[in-house]
Parts: sequence; C-alpha cells; structure tokens
Amino acid sequence: MSEGYNSPKEIAKAFCEFGIYKSETKFVKFAILAMLGGAFIALGGLLSVMVAGGMPTTYIENPGVVKFVAGALFPVGLIMVSVAGADLFTSDCAGMVFPVMQKKKTINDLIRIWVLSYVFNFIGTQFIAYYMATETGLITHNPWQSYLHGYASAKVSQDFYTVLIKGIGANWLVCLGTWMGFAGKDITGKALGTWIPVMLFVTLGFEHSIANMFFIPAAIYSGADITWAEFIYQNLIPATIGNIIGGAGLVGMVYGYLYLEKSK
Repeated sequence: MSEGYNSPKEIAKAFCEFGIYKSETKFVKFAILAMLGGAFIALGGLLSVMVAGGMPTTYIENPGVVKFVAGALFPVGLIMVSVAGADLFTSDCAGMVFPVMQKKKTINDLIRIWVLSYVFNFIGTQFIAYYMATETGLITHNPWQSYLHGYASAKVSQDFYTVLIKGIGANWLVCLGTWMGFAGKDITGKALGTWIPVMLFVTLGFEHSIANMFFIPAAIYSGADITWAEFIYQNLIPATIGNIIGGAGLVGMVYGYLYLEKSK
C-alpha cells in the first residue's frame, strides 16, 4: 500500500461503492449526470478536432503527430467526468460489474444503469455536436470541416468485426483510465492516471461509442455525406458491443476477480 496513491484493492472497493451509489441515485439526478458525461466527452472531442484539424500540413507530412495531438487532448473530457462528477456509459460497463460480482446489486440494476446512461449520454453529446460545434460555426469551414468529415467517414467505412475489436480496445483502455483515476488521491494524480490510457486509445484510433456519438453526428450536422443509418449500423452498434466486452470483461470481471473480496 502506498501513501501517495490508492492500491488496486482500494481502487476495487472504491469503484464498487461508486457503482452502488450510481444505481441508487434518483432518476432525475442520474439523467443530469449522464447528460453532463456525454457533454464533457463531446467537449474533449471538439477540442481535439479544433487543434488536430488545424494541422493539415503536418498531417500530410507526419500523420502520427496529429493523431498523438488528438489523443493528448481528448482525455480532458474523461478527466472532467471524473473530477467534476458525471456519469459515462463506458465507465459503467466496468463500474457496475463490481457490485454485481459482490452480490450487492443485480443484473437488472446493471442493465438499467447501462441503458439510462447510454440514452442520456447521447442527449449530452448531441447538444455539443449541434449547438456548440455546428451552430457556432466551429466545424463548418475548412480545415476543420474536412478533417472532421474525413475522420467520421473513416469510422463508418470499416467492417463490423474491425469496429468491434477496436471497441473492445477502446473501453479496455477507457475503463483502465477510470480505474487509474481512482488511484489518485489528489486532482493531479487523478488527472494523470485518467489521461494515460485514454490518450493511448485515441492515438491508436480505437472506437468509443460515446465519443463517436459526437464525432459522427457532428460531421452529419455540418454536411458530411454520411447517413444516420450508416452511423448506427456500421459504427455505433459494433462499437457499443465491443465497449461492453472490453469494459465489463477485461476490466470489471478481471479486476473484480483479482482484487475484490469474495462475497459471502
């Protein structure tokens, strides 16, 4: 055990208690928390578009640098979720598994939280995508429009299996970011712990369902040749399935098995 940060066992206990707290939060408050979660993730996405999208020459000469810049900036969204207090479906994929494994909550509780979080995260992302990004004109002219449209088009041009696998990778890392954020005993430690895995998933180009609720609709709102059906069937569904597997399986079940006390 370290005095500077929480140990994995302490993290597992805190994560479990946080899942219980969420499942017992009143509907209206939870809905607001989930809308904020979607909005914060979308704001991180918008920041990454504004900076990385403003580097077209660099992208041609060294696309890896631009991908890293986007990856380095996007995590501010999850940091805001963790520090300010909000709810995120992809974090819940792991967080709700812990109390279920402890038999303190049921599968029905888990499904209810997942569904509510997913729906209200979507509402939050659309507020940013339409009003804060498109209606303000931030993404309606080049180089930002062409960057976002190309980014979104690439996301809907992959096959189901590829998006599924990238979805597993994305939420494995996002839930690790949430897990490592719980290790921090101050804001700096929490932010750094969250930043590292999330930066990694964005730089690698993995697929995060809630982030994509911002990127692809924002591209649609600003005139991209992408339909809502393409967004839903070619990206959102496989990314969501992958996110559940990565978060619930590779973080929730694995770390629950490793570090939670056995339920009686």
